[in-house]
Amino acid sequence: MTKEQFMKDLSIALEKFPQEERSEILRDFEEHFTLGLEEGKTEEQIAKSLGSPNHIAKEMYTTYRIEQVEGKATAGNILRAVWAVIGLGFFNVVIVLGPFIGLVSIVLAGWVVGVTFIATPILVLLKIIVAPETFIFFDLFFSVLIAGLGILVTIGMYHGTKLFRNGLVRYLKFNAKLVKGGMAHA
Repeated sequence: MTKEQFMKDLSIALEKFPQEERSEILRDFEEHFTLGLEEGKTEEQIAKSLGSPNHIAKEMYTTYRIEQVEGKATAGNILRAVWAVIGLGFFNVVIVLGPFIGLVSIVLAGWVVGVTFIATPILVLLKIIVAPETFIFFDLFFSVLIAGLGILVTIGMYHGTKLFRNGLVRYLKFNAKLVKGGMAHA
């Protein structure tokens, strides 16, 4: 593959990147070719040593998305990072997506339990308004107890969600390095 074809393929593969990032990456690879030619290598040898432009773009995109999550961990950034890691290989569908769905389900369930427990006194008060003849003080006191437990669960879920996010970023980085290392040796 010639330098021109390599750079064209790489440019196409980098379309997901913002223009500034894309230009910087292309400049870096131009430099690889310049240095390689100065060392006496042919364009074909340099292109072969660099690898597939599509694999390069996938790996760089994954790194880019993981860095975005580290900078600002929004739900959208996390999902884009997960999909980028999954895009590195079919193996990652099972290794990344399965645990991600399971852990997100646990986190969401925890938040639902916490918020629902906190809302319990409101539901008891609504029951009193709708059917005052069924009012029992025990219901009200018990709902306040459940609301207190809900506050504790919600506080725990706040910290648990932060731990989950940080652990997920570390796991995605580890997985991306593992796949990149596997691709380099393949």
